[in-house]
Amino acid sequence: MFDDFTQSINQYWTQTSIGGGKLRIVDSALRMEFPSAQSEQYVDAQIDDYSRLARSAFPWRPPLRMEVRARSSLPAAVANSTVEIARILCGTAGFGFWNYPFSLRGDILMLPESIWFFYASPPSNMALVPDVPGWGWKAQVVHSMRFSALPATIPTALTVAWARMTGTTQPAARWVQKLSGAHEALLPVEMDSWHTYSLEWHYTRACFWVDDILVLIVPEPPTRPLGFVAWLDNQYAVATPRGTIRFGFAASGPQWFEIDSVRIEHL
Repeated sequence: MFDDFTQSINQYWTQTSIGGGKLRIVDSALRMEFPSAQSEQYVDAQIDDYSRLARSAFPWRPPLRMEVRARSSLPAAVANSTVEIARILCGTAGFGFWNYPFSLRGDILMLPESIWFFYASPPSNMALVPDVPGWGWKAQVVHSMRFSALPATIPTALTVAWARMTGTTQPAARWVQKLSGAHEALLPVEMDSWHTYSLEWHYTRACFWVDDILVLIVPEPPTRPLGFVAWLDNQYAVATPRGTIRFGFAASGPQWFEIDSVRIEHL
């Protein structure tokens, strides 16, 4: 599968535009954009290849290679960013493969599985991996639907309760990672300039590169069929080892996320 968006959006893609989100071709790139977003309303612009399919028929599974050239209109949030900083990309954005565990209304349909390049800004704080910030521009794998996650359920609950009582979060953070099967690495590039993002998804490992520089290797990634998605929205999510869970929408001014090309090929 290859698309360089030279003239129009390929009919292969399901297009989604919600709450003022728009999709259009600008200088032979797909631009996902919105002029503004309010905290009371969900805004989304995305393409995907799974919306018309049953999960068992999602089109992608290992071994494969994905390569995407992308940039954003604003820089990514970094470790000391706050929601009050206006000159960062707000909400979430990214591209890659997942199992569509949430509906567009936010309904939870199943446990998440993903292998992708993922961005979130404050107030998001998805603290899935110890010592990695809960927001930022990342290579990320989440593998919740696996048998080895079951023994982690009770220890996770107990250590989260302990964290709420004492403020000691390190044991809970380790068990949250065991439960979610999450692996992450912050990307060492500026999100608002063009870069080439690649991943190879095999049955026993997943490898992520940015501009041919290896940034993350993950053992035992998901192996179930997943769908491709690329998006920009104004959602945020908070899930911390202290048991704080919260969802909502972030306000923003004009912003966009561009995809110049997408290539996915079986290995």
